[in-house]
Amino acid sequence: MGCGKVYLVGAGPGDPKLLTLKAYEVIREADVIIYDRLVNPEILKLAKPEAKLIYAGKTRGEHQMSQDEINDLIVKAALEGKVVARLKGGDPFLFGRGGEEAEILFEKGIPFEVIPGVTSALAAPAYAGIPLTHRDYASSIAIVTGSKAEKTGKPVRWDKIAEAVDTIVVLMGLKPLREIARALMEAGLKPDIPVAVIEWGTLERQRVLIGKLSEIADRVEAEGFDSPSVIVIGEVVELGRKLSWFKRQT
Repeated sequence: MGCGKVYLVGAGPGDPKLLTLKAYEVIREADVIIYDRLVNPEILKLAKPEAKLIYAGKTRGEHQMSQDEINDLIVKAALEGKVVARLKGGDPFLFGRGGEEAEILFEKGIPFEVIPGVTSALAAPAYAGIPLTHRDYASSIAIVTGSKAEKTGKPVRWDKIAEAVDTIVVLMGLKPLREIARALMEAGLKPDIPVAVIEWGTLERQRVLIGKLSEIADRVEAEGFDSPSVIVIGEVVELGRKLSWFKRQT
């Protein structure tokens, strides 16, 4: 039996209609689909009836499949000659550990392709009417992870980021939001700079909260916002008050 092939597939930000055509084709053809928690269940319905679906998501309070276990699943299926779709929310190479999985596949000599996906870092602000760049407000962006996933991971230099860019987009940053806001203000960002928190961006249950950096953590707690949420910090956030086309903000 020959070796199969692995596709590292971006499933997009939530709305299944934002799936790319190439991702659509691969999902329909895959023998094995290994998918994450934030993959919309509607996308899984595209799989052929005989495809094997394996949940590899990570949910708080439940057993989490380690990255090594996920890597083993992918490699095992490929060595069995299967076409494998490793399906990830957003884009596989943006905080999706796609790079780590690609390294393993390279080391094992397993053919693979990367299919980019629409990341929530871009889609959620767009659905909230917030342009991340604007000629009058912002000419630079930083997309940052708010989580501290691994002790060996590269730390976020909030002091450098605060000085370097006009718009900051934070993924996986809801839980440490208070700490992030404090670090950015200590680095020189004004307490009244506008911040948007976009919960379940691109889906019908999307909610958007706009406030000031100094108060946003308190307001998020009061409104009961939860993950997944995308945080946008910068003057462009004010445009969301008038350009919000999908749903009005709170």
